[in-house]
Amino acid sequence: MPTPKDVYTLSDLRNWTSLGKDLKPPARLAVFGDPVEHSLSPQMHNPALRAADIDCQYIRLQIKADELVEALRTLGKAGFIGTNVTIPHKSRVFAEVDEMTEVARRIGAVNTVLVSGDKLLGHNTDGPGLKRAVREEFSLDLEDMRVMILGAGGGAGRAASVQCAMDQCERLVLVNRTVEKAEMLAEELRNLDDNTRLEGPAARLEAIPWNANAIEKELGQIDLIVNCTNIGMNPVDPELIPQRLLQPHHLIYDMVYSPPRTRLMAAAESVGAKATNGMSMLLWQGALAFEFWFSREAPVEAMRRGLMQS
Repeated sequence: MPTPKDVYTLSDLRNWTSLGKDLKPPARLAVFGDPVEHSLSPQMHNPALRAADIDCQYIRLQIKADELVEALRTLGKAGFIGTNVTIPHKSRVFAEVDEMTEVARRIGAVNTVLVSGDKLLGHNTDGPGLKRAVREEFSLDLEDMRVMILGAGGGAGRAASVQCAMDQCERLVLVNRTVEKAEMLAEELRNLDDNTRLEGPAARLEAIPWNANAIEKELGQIDLIVNCTNIGMNPVDPELIPQRLLQPHHLIYDMVYSPPRTRLMAAAESVGAKATNGMSMLLWQGALAFEFWFSREAPVEAMRRGLMQS
């Protein structure tokens, strides 16, 4: 019986009928990425599949940008149920699926694909994954908080911002180094505001430049700060928010999960604020993908144990 490879390629996928026939259990789920060897998704999904007694396994597929369309259209022929999609493919897959969920449409990106007959159905678990993670970590819902999004111009930042707007959070401040991107997103999100809540002392939806003065003016009216950038993965990365501006009432959700304690988290904890990394979001993104593929509740604790052991 062949041992599964750490990473497969489009060439492998083209020949999956012969290449994959001896894999036990059969590989029927995957993650597309470039690069993809770092993905923790197999460590999360394979324990879930075993716990749910589903006879298949999850693999990594190294798919380059010019290979994406062929890879997507080959999934069904190769017997796959679906795939996750990571950098750099999320926006491109959005244009290639046949149908998509409302969440994916509003976020403007797809990170989960289900093969349904000859059609590809797209979904996005980024925003909903953040929602579940925040509830788990802080025992609060987005709708009950005033939220600041750091990095609102990118994919993860857009997903988080859309989710906050869909949930009608108390207040939403979008921060981005290119402030024009944040302003464009803010204008788009105004369409999701039902205008049923009275304005408070500060505007409910704002876009601001990423500088200490602008951020300082807003932080007194913020409960949750979400870092949607990859700043913090490297020890020499710059400070996201000056430590002196953080307050004990702030809740910090840093999407970075390696290292497990980021510079932003350390700064928050030093002033008595509660902070957590992005591992719980990764978990809930995976759980929601599982539910999209199989229309059943995900074995979340099995997935959690798989991530902890990775």
